[in-house]
Amino acid sequence: MTREQLVAAARAATAHSHAPYSGFGVGAALLLDDGRVITGCNFENASYGLTLCAETVALATANAQGDLRRVTEIAITGGPIGPDGNISGDAPVYPCGRCRQMINEAASLTRRDIAVHCASADGQSIETHPLSELLPHAFGPGDLGLA
Repeated sequence: MTREQLVAAARAATAHSHAPYSGFGVGAALLLDDGRVITGCNFENASYGLTLCAETVALATANAQGDLRRVTEIAITGGPIGPDGNISGDAPVYPCGRCRQMINEAASLTRRDIAVHCASADGQSIETHPLSELLPHAFGPGDLGLA
């Protein structure tokens, strides 16, 4: 699967975003080592603190399916939700700090520096970063003596 195909899967996931409070839809797509793709989208809650980011939803789904150790790449995209319900934007979307930590948990299990593809809502702008670049000096299982 190409980077562009993984971004397209993330873009498709944004259509299911539940973002009535921020008005910002986000989609994520995980590529597993066997070629399967798992997607997620943001799911907001009126209490804000219970909101789930797209990356967290995708990673939790992979975990629930027993596949968290198989993650090799993740694509993230999103942008403002317009009055027509479409998500637009030409700037890449990056994972928040919490999501970077969640991706790091998968990276610790896989022993990979997971590739993170940050894409614009229109899919025209894509930046790829190794997780270690987005979250240097990460705290993980090794810090707890568990790695």
